[in-house]
Amino acid sequence: MPVKIRLQRHGKKNKPFYWIVAADSRSKRDGRYLEKLGTYNPNTNPATIDLDIDGTVQWLQNGAQPTDTAKNLLSYKGVLLKNHLVGGVRKGALTEEQAEAKFTAWLEEKAGKISGKEGALAQAQVAAAAKALEAEKAVNEARIAANTPAPVVEDVEEVAATAGDSEE
Repeated sequence: MPVKIRLQRHGKKNKPFYWIVAADSRSKRDGRYLEKLGTYNPNTNPATIDLDIDGTVQWLQNGAQPTDTAKNLLSYKGVLLKNHLVGGVRKGALTEEQAEAKFTAWLEEKAGKISGKEGALAQAQVAAAAKALEAEKAVNEARIAANTPAPVVEDVEEVAATAGDSEE
C-alpha cells in the first residue's frame, strides 16, 4: 500500500486549517487516513505548525512519501533533518548522542529565527498603530479648527472711531 504524508483540509471557507496525515495515496484528500501526525494553521503569522516529529520520522523510515507542500512543512520543522540523522546513525556514521546534539542545535537556531521574526512583526504592528494614531489626531485637530468659529473681538474704541469717521 503506497503511503503519502499529505495535508487534509479542515476549517471554514477562506479560513483553511490543515491536518498533516499519513494516508493511503488512493484515498480521497479529506478521506480516510492511517494516522494524524500534526496540524498546520496558515492563518496566523508566522504560520503555526504542530507536528509529532518522531512519528513522522517513523513513517518516512517505513517508506511514506511526502507531497510537495508536506515536504516543505516537514523541512521547516526539521523532520527531514532528523530523518537524515537517523539514517546516519543506522549506517554508523554518527552516534545517537551526536545526532541528537545536532538536531537540538538546529532547533535552537530555528527558534531564534522565529522569535526574531515575531519580534519584528510586533514592532511593525506597534509602529503602524502609532502612525495611525498620529494621523487620527491630525484629522481631529483639523476638524476642530474648521468647526470652531473665529473669535469676534470688537474694541469699543475702534467701533466708536469707525462710527465717527462715517459721520464726517
